[in-house]
Amino acid sequence: MYKLSRTRIILILLVCLIGIFFAIPNLIKNKEALPSWWQPVNLGLDLQGGSNLLLEVKIDDVLKERMGTVEDSVRQVLRENKIRYQNLKAGDTSVTVKIDNLSARNQAMGLFKKLDNEMNVAETGNGVIEITYNEMALNALKKRIVDQSIEIVRRRIDELGTKEPVIQGQGTDRIVVQLPGLQNPEYVKSLLGKTAKMSFHLVDENSTAMDARRGKLSAASRLAKGVGGETYVISRKPIIGGEHLVDSQPNFQEGSPVVSFKFDTVGGKKFGEVTKENVGSRLAIVLDNEVISAPVIQTAILGGSGIISGNFTVKDANDLALLLRSGALPAPLEVLEERTVGAGLGADSIRDGVTASVIGLIAVVIFMIAAYGLFGIFTTIAVFMNLFLMLGALSFMGATLTLPGIAGIILTIGMAVDANVLIFERMREEVKAGRSTRDAADAGFNEAWGTIVDSNLTTLVAAFVLFYFGTGPVRGFAVTLTIGILTSMFTSVTVTRVIISTWINRYKPTKLPI
Repeated sequence: MYKLSRTRIILILLVCLIGIFFAIPNLIKNKEALPSWWQPVNLGLDLQGGSNLLLEVKIDDVLKERMGTVEDSVRQVLRENKIRYQNLKAGDTSVTVKIDNLSARNQAMGLFKKLDNEMNVAETGNGVIEITYNEMALNALKKRIVDQSIEIVRRRIDELGTKEPVIQGQGTDRIVVQLPGLQNPEYVKSLLGKTAKMSFHLVDENSTAMDARRGKLSAASRLAKGVGGETYVISRKPIIGGEHLVDSQPNFQEGSPVVSFKFDTVGGKKFGEVTKENVGSRLAIVLDNEVISAPVIQTAILGGSGIISGNFTVKDANDLALLLRSGALPAPLEVLEERTVGAGLGADSIRDGVTASVIGLIAVVIFMIAAYGLFGIFTTIAVFMNLFLMLGALSFMGATLTLPGIAGIILTIGMAVDANVLIFERMREEVKAGRSTRDAADAGFNEAWGTIVDSNLTTLVAAFVLFYFGTGPVRGFAVTLTIGILTSMFTSVTVTRVIISTWINRYKPTKLPI
């Protein structure tokens, strides 16, 4: 023990120096001047204040839209097979159609079953056929919509540069969004409130809004409102959807803000073919069922990229590019609850947490020095090093520190000396057994190691379980507890060992001061 190799000592000291280096930003006041890779621990919503939003995913709207698509498919199948029908309509969760002829009805049911294997087709009486999602498919669809919504929300929030947001599901159809440091969430709410579902449609030059109001609109066209209040008649079916967009950026064209976009390979090829065939026609760019621009196709747009122009401000162009880049929400989001946590409350939490940590640290130091004398002072040095390593590890990982995380740090301070207590008590037993100073110190570290590992391993298992099954604050506690256990094992055994071996080699004591 007292003959540690130079290489081992250098490695231990190097780890300590790295930990101190990454912990230093937490002690610097002007943190804005620090490089991005050398930042302090991020503070959670409960410590630095911010906004908390509870969003509801409007799954029913998606189901209704899906039923509308099923209705179109049913109508097409019936027309292709020349089956007479009546009262075809889409509801919120089902599509119904009445077919009086029994033979035609049976034929139609067979055709409907081939449309989608996730749909149930049943006869409800009086010649009415009902098409609905089966329960398993419906549950899978709802989960898929919520998961996709969470991912899109995450992309949009990340684009804003908000530090360490918390975005997670709650229940079956809700999303919790926590934005530390953001006191005014109105802008975020406006971004999250837009579905950003984009599509490109040809403008029907042969029909007018007046014709549509008189009921003279073809089945292939529909009315759409424009941003400026103008009404357009556009093709019901889009020539290309926003799902083929891979990038969008704000730009300038002739001094005016515009949005440039780029399609993937499939979308670019399709867009080029359509624009080539429709030179001179108008192309409506529709965002959330509203025409934002309807330029004339001057020439074939090849290469898979183009420009969206309109009466945009610089902010409008930036917001539109962000929405298109992050992708369309599969369902609208509704804000159910909004809470703002003041920075003052967070400051009080930090102050109380620091006070509790200092009190705990002082109590541990007093106990160790009273119980083990000089070796208690060595342990105190290791405890302080443990705190630096914990802060350094949290800063390096970019972890978010919350109030439960501070509780984990306070708990770790108390647990940090457990290993040293085991080691020192083992040394006492060896001294009583008549072993020399050096042999007793060596046995204390070697013999107690197995017990130290066992005791900390059980706590690590508990921390992993908390992290796996817990959410938000519970995970924050588990993270700091796990890091604290690992760093305390390192400092309690290796750092303390280096200090004690250096002391023994220099002073060659005949008696251990414990």
